[in-house]
Amino acid sequence: MRIGAVIVAAGRGERAGGGIPKQYRRLAGQSVLARSIRALRDHPHVDTVIVVINPQDTEHLDAVARELDARFDTVPGGATRTASVQAGLEWMRTYGADAVMIHDAARPFASPSLIDRLVSALDRHAAVIPALPVADALVQVGDGDAVRHPVDRTGLQAAQTPQAFHLAPLLEAYARLDETALPDDAAVILAAGGAVHTVAGEAGNFKLTTPGDFDRAEGELAMKAITVTGQGLDVHRLEPAETMWLCGIELHEGLGLIGHSDADAGLHAVTDAVLGCAGAGDIGQHFPPSDPKWRGAASDKFLLHALDLLAKAGGQAVHADVTLIAERPKIGPYRDAMRQRLAELLDLDPARVNIKATTTEKLGFTGRGEGLAAQAVVTARLT
Repeated sequence: MRIGAVIVAAGRGERAGGGIPKQYRRLAGQSVLARSIRALRDHPHVDTVIVVINPQDTEHLDAVARELDARFDTVPGGATRTASVQAGLEWMRTYGADAVMIHDAARPFASPSLIDRLVSALDRHAAVIPALPVADALVQVGDGDAVRHPVDRTGLQAAQTPQAFHLAPLLEAYARLDETALPDDAAVILAAGGAVHTVAGEAGNFKLTTPGDFDRAEGELAMKAITVTGQGLDVHRLEPAETMWLCGIELHEGLGLIGHSDADAGLHAVTDAVLGCAGAGDIGQHFPPSDPKWRGAASDKFLLHALDLLAKAGGQAVHADVTLIAERPKIGPYRDAMRQRLAELLDLDPARVNIKATTTEKLGFTGRGEGLAAQAVVTARLT
Protein backbone atom coordinates (compact mmCIF):
# COMPACT_ATOMS: atom_id res chain seq x y z
CA MET A 1 0.00 0.00 0.00
CA ARG A 2 1.47 3.35 -1.06
CA ILE A 3 0.71 5.85 1.70
CA GLY A 4 1.03 9.58 1.22
CA ALA A 5 0.71 12.33 3.81
CA VAL A 6 -1.04 15.66 3.34
CA ILE A 7 0.04 18.29 5.85
CA VAL A 8 -2.38 21.21 6.01
CA ALA A 9 -0.37 24.40 6.60
CA ALA A 10 -2.27 27.16 4.79
CA GLY A 11 -3.99 28.73 7.79
CA ARG A 12 -3.11 31.93 9.63
CA GLY A 13 -3.39 30.68 13.23
CA GLU A 14 -4.00 34.17 14.63
CA ARG A 15 -5.30 32.97 18.01
CA ALA A 16 -1.83 31.62 18.82
CA GLY A 17 -0.24 35.07 18.63
CA GLY A 18 3.47 35.38 17.86
CA GLY A 19 3.14 37.73 14.89
CA ILE A 20 3.48 35.02 12.21
CA PRO A 21 1.36 31.98 11.24
CA LYS A 22 1.69 29.49 14.08
CA GLN A 23 3.07 26.71 11.87
CA TYR A 24 6.21 28.80 11.32
CA ARG A 25 6.80 29.70 14.95
CA ARG A 26 9.70 27.96 16.65
CA LEU A 27 9.66 25.45 19.47
CA ALA A 28 13.07 24.86 21.05
CA GLY A 29 14.78 26.16 17.92
CA GLN A 30 12.74 24.24 15.34
CA SER A 31 9.67 25.46 13.49
CA VAL A 32 6.35 23.76 14.16
CA LEU A 33 5.99 22.87 10.47
CA ALA A 34 9.46 21.30 10.25
CA ARG A 35 8.63 19.11 13.25
CA SER A 36 5.34 18.02 11.66
CA ILE A 37 7.00 17.26 8.32
CA ARG A 38 9.71 15.18 9.99
CA ALA A 39 7.16 13.19 11.99
CA LEU A 40 5.57 11.90 8.78
CA ARG A 41 8.39 12.09 6.24
CA ASP A 42 10.75 10.03 8.41
CA HIS A 43 8.25 7.25 9.10
CA PRO A 44 9.11 4.09 7.10
CA HIS A 45 5.49 3.52 5.98
CA VAL A 46 4.99 7.01 4.54
CA ASP A 47 6.07 7.19 0.90
CA THR A 48 5.62 10.89 0.19
CA VAL A 49 4.53 14.15 1.81
CA ILE A 50 2.71 17.13 0.28
CA VAL A 51 2.36 20.36 2.26
CA VAL A 52 -0.66 22.54 1.52
CA ILE A 53 0.47 26.15 1.89
CA ASN A 54 -0.50 29.78 1.51
CA PRO A 55 1.53 31.14 -1.45
CA GLN A 56 2.19 34.32 0.55
CA ASP A 57 4.38 32.35 2.95
CA THR A 58 7.34 31.90 0.58
CA GLU A 59 9.90 33.39 2.96
CA HIS A 60 8.75 31.20 5.85
CA LEU A 61 8.74 28.11 3.63
CA ASP A 62 12.30 28.80 2.49
CA ALA A 63 13.35 28.92 6.15
CA VAL A 64 11.68 25.54 6.80
CA ALA A 65 13.46 24.05 3.78
CA ARG A 66 16.77 25.21 5.23
CA GLU A 67 15.87 23.59 8.55
CA LEU A 68 15.12 20.29 6.81
CA ASP A 69 18.13 20.64 4.51
CA ALA A 70 15.81 19.69 1.66
CA ARG A 71 13.04 21.12 -0.46
CA PHE A 72 9.60 19.61 -0.08
CA ASP A 73 6.57 19.44 -2.36
CA THR A 74 3.85 22.03 -1.84
CA VAL A 75 0.47 22.88 -3.33
CA PRO A 76 -1.56 26.09 -2.80
CA GLY A 77 -4.44 25.78 -0.36
CA GLY A 78 -7.97 27.14 -0.50
CA ALA A 79 -10.14 29.50 1.51
CA THR A 80 -11.16 26.75 3.97
CA ARG A 81 -9.50 23.71 5.48
CA THR A 82 -11.81 21.51 3.39
CA ALA A 83 -10.67 23.22 0.17
CA SER A 84 -7.03 22.93 1.21
CA VAL A 85 -7.35 19.22 1.88
CA GLN A 86 -8.99 18.73 -1.52
CA ALA A 87 -5.97 20.38 -3.16
CA GLY A 88 -3.68 17.95 -1.36
CA LEU A 89 -5.85 14.96 -2.30
CA GLU A 90 -5.75 15.88 -5.98
CA TRP A 91 -1.96 15.93 -5.76
CA MET A 92 -2.06 12.48 -4.15
CA ARG A 93 -4.34 11.18 -6.90
CA THR A 94 -1.75 12.21 -9.48
CA TYR A 95 1.02 10.68 -7.40
CA GLY A 96 -0.82 7.36 -7.32
CA ALA A 97 -1.21 6.90 -3.57
CA ASP A 98 -3.44 4.08 -2.33
CA ALA A 99 -4.01 5.66 1.08
CA VAL A 100 -3.45 9.03 2.66
CA MET A 101 -2.85 10.51 6.07
CA ILE A 102 -4.14 14.03 6.59
CA HIS A 103 -2.39 15.97 9.32
CA ASP A 104 -2.67 19.45 10.79
CA ALA A 105 0.69 21.24 10.74
CA ALA A 106 -0.12 22.58 14.21
CA ARG A 107 0.23 19.09 15.75
CA PRO A 108 4.03 18.69 15.72
CA PHE A 109 4.26 15.78 18.17
CA ALA A 110 2.65 12.84 16.37
CA SER A 111 4.72 9.84 17.42
CA PRO A 112 5.95 6.93 15.29
CA SER A 113 3.84 4.53 17.37
CA LEU A 114 0.68 6.55 16.65
CA ILE A 115 1.41 6.38 12.92
CA ASP A 116 2.09 2.64 13.28
CA ARG A 117 -1.38 2.15 14.76
CA LEU A 118 -3.03 4.05 11.92
CA VAL A 119 -1.13 2.10 9.25
CA SER A 120 -2.07 -1.20 10.86
CA ALA A 121 -5.75 -0.20 11.08
CA LEU A 122 -5.81 0.67 7.37
CA ASP A 123 -5.52 -3.05 6.65
CA ARG A 124 -8.98 -3.49 8.22
CA HIS A 125 -10.76 -0.17 7.73
CA ALA A 126 -11.07 2.48 5.03
CA ALA A 127 -11.16 5.40 7.46
CA VAL A 128 -9.33 5.60 10.79
CA ILE A 129 -8.70 8.44 13.21
CA PRO A 130 -6.84 8.72 16.52
CA ALA A 131 -9.10 9.71 19.41
CA LEU A 132 -8.83 10.28 23.15
CA PRO A 133 -11.64 9.73 25.67
CA VAL A 134 -12.85 12.99 27.21
CA ALA A 135 -11.70 13.03 30.84
CA ASP A 136 -13.11 16.35 32.06
CA ALA A 137 -16.69 16.98 33.07
CA LEU A 138 -18.58 18.79 30.28
CA VAL A 139 -21.14 21.55 30.52
CA GLN A 140 -23.08 23.55 27.97
CA VAL A 141 -22.62 27.30 28.41
CA GLY A 142 -25.10 29.92 27.26
CA ASP A 143 -25.19 33.71 27.11
CA GLY A 144 -23.27 35.53 29.81
CA ASP A 145 -21.05 32.52 30.47
CA ALA A 146 -23.86 30.89 32.41
CA VAL A 147 -23.90 27.10 32.61
CA ARG A 148 -27.09 25.72 31.10
CA HIS A 149 -26.70 22.06 32.00
CA PRO A 150 -24.10 19.28 32.24
CA VAL A 151 -23.34 17.15 29.19
CA ASP A 152 -23.02 13.39 29.49
CA ARG A 153 -19.50 12.52 28.32
CA THR A 154 -20.21 8.80 27.96
CA GLY A 155 -18.85 7.72 24.58
CA LEU A 156 -17.38 11.14 23.79
CA GLN A 157 -13.84 11.24 22.43
CA ALA A 158 -11.62 14.01 21.09
CA ALA A 159 -10.50 13.49 17.48
CA GLN A 160 -6.88 14.10 16.53
CA THR A 161 -4.76 14.02 13.38
CA PRO A 162 -3.21 12.45 11.40
CA GLN A 163 -6.38 10.83 10.10
CA ALA A 164 -5.88 7.91 7.70
CA PHE A 165 -8.01 6.88 4.72
CA HIS A 166 -8.03 4.74 1.65
CA LEU A 167 -7.74 7.40 -1.04
CA ALA A 168 -10.48 6.33 -3.46
CA PRO A 169 -13.43 6.42 -1.01
CA LEU A 170 -12.18 9.68 0.48
CA LEU A 171 -12.05 11.30 -2.97
CA GLU A 172 -15.56 10.02 -3.66
CA ALA A 173 -16.80 11.45 -0.34
CA TYR A 174 -15.32 14.84 -1.16
CA ALA A 175 -16.91 14.76 -4.62
CA ARG A 176 -20.34 14.27 -2.97
CA LEU A 177 -19.79 17.01 -0.39
CA ASP A 178 -22.53 19.65 -0.34
CA GLU A 179 -21.16 21.78 2.49
CA THR A 180 -18.15 23.96 1.75
CA ALA A 181 -16.46 23.40 5.13
CA LEU A 182 -16.44 20.59 7.69
CA PRO A 183 -14.30 20.33 10.84
CA ASP A 184 -12.17 17.40 9.65
CA ASP A 185 -11.93 14.63 7.10
CA ALA A 186 -13.71 12.05 9.23
CA ALA A 187 -16.73 14.36 9.04
CA VAL A 188 -16.53 14.24 5.24
CA ILE A 189 -16.67 10.44 5.27
CA LEU A 190 -19.57 10.48 7.74
CA ALA A 191 -21.48 13.06 5.66
CA ALA A 192 -21.19 10.69 2.69
CA GLY A 193 -22.60 7.81 4.73
CA GLY A 194 -19.28 6.05 5.34
CA ALA A 195 -17.90 4.51 8.51
CA VAL A 196 -14.99 5.84 10.56
CA HIS A 197 -13.07 3.80 13.13
CA THR A 198 -10.68 4.88 15.87
CA VAL A 199 -7.30 3.96 17.27
CA ALA A 200 -5.89 5.21 20.55
CA GLY A 201 -4.75 8.80 20.34
CA GLU A 202 -2.04 10.39 22.46
CA ALA A 203 -2.23 13.19 25.00
CA GLY A 204 1.12 14.46 23.76
CA ASN A 205 -0.26 14.88 20.24
CA PHE A 206 -2.02 18.11 21.16
CA LYS A 207 -2.83 20.94 18.77
CA LEU A 208 -1.17 24.35 19.11
CA THR A 209 -4.03 26.85 19.10
CA THR A 210 -3.46 29.44 21.85
CA PRO A 211 -0.39 31.07 23.42
CA GLY A 212 -0.86 28.71 26.37
CA ASP A 213 -0.43 25.72 24.06
CA PHE A 214 2.97 27.05 22.99
CA ASP A 215 3.93 27.53 26.64
CA ARG A 216 2.93 23.92 27.33
CA ALA A 217 4.92 22.66 24.33
CA GLU A 218 8.04 24.60 25.33
CA GLY A 219 7.74 23.27 28.87
CA GLU A 220 7.41 19.66 27.78
CA LEU A 221 10.32 19.95 25.36
CA ALA A 222 12.45 21.56 28.07
CA MET A 223 11.81 18.61 30.39
CA LYS A 224 13.01 16.21 27.69
CA ALA A 225 15.99 18.33 26.63
CA ILE A 226 19.64 17.71 27.33
CA THR A 227 22.23 20.46 27.70
CA VAL A 228 25.48 20.39 25.73
CA THR A 229 28.50 22.68 25.62
CA GLY A 230 30.85 23.54 22.78
CA GLN A 231 34.07 25.53 22.85
CA GLY A 232 36.01 27.42 20.23
CA LEU A 233 39.42 29.08 19.92
CA ASP A 234 40.72 31.32 17.15
CA VAL A 235 43.87 33.38 16.65
CA HIS A 236 44.72 35.99 14.00
CA ARG A 237 47.75 38.17 13.42
CA LEU A 238 47.45 41.95 13.79
CA GLU A 239 48.68 44.52 11.29
CA PRO A 240 48.11 48.24 10.66
CA ALA A 241 44.78 48.77 8.88
CA GLU A 242 41.87 51.16 8.70
CA THR A 243 39.30 48.72 10.06
CA MET A 244 38.96 45.51 12.04
CA TRP A 245 35.97 43.19 12.39
CA LEU A 246 35.54 41.66 15.81
CA CYS A 247 32.41 39.93 17.19
CA GLY A 248 30.46 41.30 14.24
CA ILE A 249 31.39 44.95 14.92
CA GLU A 250 33.64 47.18 12.80
CA LEU A 251 36.43 48.81 14.81
CA HIS A 252 38.46 51.84 13.72
CA GLU A 253 41.60 51.67 15.82
CA GLY A 254 44.33 51.64 13.14
CA LEU A 255 44.60 47.84 13.36
CA GLY A 256 43.27 44.89 11.38
CA LEU A 257 43.29 41.10 11.62
CA ILE A 258 44.91 38.97 8.92
CA GLY A 259 42.86 36.10 7.57
CA HIS A 260 41.25 34.59 4.48
CA SER A 261 37.76 35.86 5.38
CA ASP A 262 37.19 39.08 7.32
CA ALA A 263 39.28 37.40 10.07
CA ASP A 264 36.72 38.04 12.82
CA ALA A 265 38.38 35.93 15.50
CA GLY A 266 35.45 36.41 17.89
CA LEU A 267 32.81 35.09 15.49
CA HIS A 268 35.15 32.30 14.37
CA ALA A 269 35.52 31.11 17.95
CA VAL A 270 31.76 31.27 18.53
CA THR A 271 31.16 29.41 15.25
CA ASP A 272 33.44 26.58 16.34
CA ALA A 273 31.69 26.45 19.71
CA VAL A 274 28.28 26.15 18.02
CA LEU A 275 29.60 23.44 15.71
CA GLY A 276 30.83 21.64 18.82
CA CYS A 277 27.31 21.70 20.26
CA ALA A 278 25.99 20.27 17.00
CA GLY A 279 28.70 17.62 16.75
CA ALA A 280 29.50 19.00 13.30
CA GLY A 281 33.28 19.30 13.14
CA ASP A 282 35.06 22.64 12.90
CA ILE A 283 34.93 25.81 10.87
CA GLY A 284 37.76 24.74 8.56
CA GLN A 285 35.78 21.71 7.38
CA HIS A 286 32.82 23.85 6.35
CA PHE A 287 34.71 26.92 5.10
CA PRO A 288 38.22 25.84 3.99
CA PRO A 289 40.66 28.78 3.83
CA SER A 290 41.95 27.28 0.58
CA ASP A 291 38.58 27.95 -1.11
CA PRO A 292 38.72 31.34 -2.88
CA LYS A 293 34.97 31.93 -2.54
CA TRP A 294 35.44 32.66 1.18
CA ARG A 295 38.09 35.35 0.57
CA GLY A 296 36.96 38.43 2.47
CA ALA A 297 33.64 36.80 3.47
CA ALA A 298 31.70 38.22 6.40
CA SER A 299 32.03 35.82 9.31
CA ASP A 300 28.39 36.14 10.33
CA LYS A 301 27.67 33.80 7.38
CA PHE A 302 29.81 31.15 9.05
CA LEU A 303 27.99 31.51 12.35
CA LEU A 304 24.53 31.41 10.77
CA HIS A 305 25.50 28.22 8.92
CA ALA A 306 26.63 26.64 12.19
CA LEU A 307 23.36 27.66 13.85
CA ASP A 308 21.41 26.03 11.00
CA LEU A 309 23.33 22.79 11.60
CA LEU A 310 22.58 23.03 15.30
CA ALA A 311 18.85 23.50 14.59
CA LYS A 312 18.85 20.46 12.30
CA ALA A 313 20.41 18.48 15.14
CA GLY A 314 17.47 19.53 17.32
CA GLY A 315 19.41 22.19 19.20
CA GLN A 316 19.17 25.84 20.15
CA ALA A 317 21.87 28.05 21.67
CA VAL A 318 20.90 29.33 25.12
CA HIS A 319 24.08 31.08 26.31
CA ALA A 320 27.41 32.32 24.96
CA ASP A 321 30.55 33.50 26.76
CA VAL A 322 33.41 35.02 24.76
CA THR A 323 36.89 36.00 25.99
CA LEU A 324 39.01 38.28 23.82
CA ILE A 325 42.75 38.17 24.61
CA ALA A 326 44.82 41.11 23.37
CA GLU A 327 46.93 44.05 24.48
CA ARG A 328 45.33 46.07 21.72
CA PRO A 329 42.86 47.27 20.62
CA LYS A 330 40.93 48.21 23.74
CA ILE A 331 37.65 46.28 23.81
CA GLY A 332 35.77 48.33 26.43
CA PRO A 333 34.35 50.99 24.09
CA TYR A 334 32.89 48.29 21.81
CA ARG A 335 31.79 45.71 24.36
CA ASP A 336 28.08 46.60 24.44
CA ALA A 337 27.81 46.74 20.65
CA MET A 338 29.55 43.37 20.34
CA ARG A 339 27.22 41.85 22.89
CA GLN A 340 24.16 43.19 21.10
CA ARG A 341 25.32 41.99 17.69
CA LEU A 342 26.21 38.52 18.92
CA ALA A 343 22.84 38.28 20.69
CA GLU A 344 21.11 39.15 17.39
CA LEU A 345 23.01 36.46 15.51
CA LEU A 346 22.36 33.82 18.16
CA ASP A 347 18.71 34.92 18.59
CA LEU A 348 19.29 35.39 22.31
CA ASP A 349 18.48 38.02 24.87
CA PRO A 350 21.66 40.11 25.40
CA ALA A 351 21.56 39.01 29.03
CA ARG A 352 22.47 35.51 27.75
CA VAL A 353 25.61 36.76 25.99
CA ASN A 354 28.82 37.81 27.73
CA ILE A 355 31.91 39.48 26.28
CA LYS A 356 35.10 39.58 28.35
CA ALA A 357 38.50 41.04 27.56
CA THR A 358 41.87 40.30 29.12
CA THR A 359 45.59 40.48 28.42
CA THR A 360 48.52 38.12 28.94
CA GLU A 361 50.52 40.67 30.96
CA LYS A 362 52.85 41.42 28.02
CA LEU A 363 53.68 37.72 27.61
CA GLY A 364 53.57 35.79 24.32
CA PHE A 365 52.38 36.91 20.89
CA THR A 366 49.33 38.71 22.28
CA GLY A 367 51.50 40.44 24.90
CA ARG A 368 53.86 41.65 22.18
CA GLY A 369 50.87 43.01 20.23
CA GLU A 370 51.45 40.61 17.33
CA GLY A 371 48.01 39.04 17.37
CA LEU A 372 44.63 38.59 19.00
CA ALA A 373 43.07 35.42 20.40
CA ALA A 374 39.40 34.64 21.08
CA GLN A 375 37.90 31.87 23.17
CA ALA A 376 34.20 31.03 23.21
CA VAL A 377 31.94 28.69 25.17
CA VAL A 378 28.37 28.12 23.90
CA THR A 379 25.70 26.22 25.78
CA ALA A 380 22.83 24.71 23.79
CA ARG A 381 19.66 22.77 24.53
CA LEU A 382 19.01 19.64 22.46
CA THR A 383 15.48 18.23 22.17
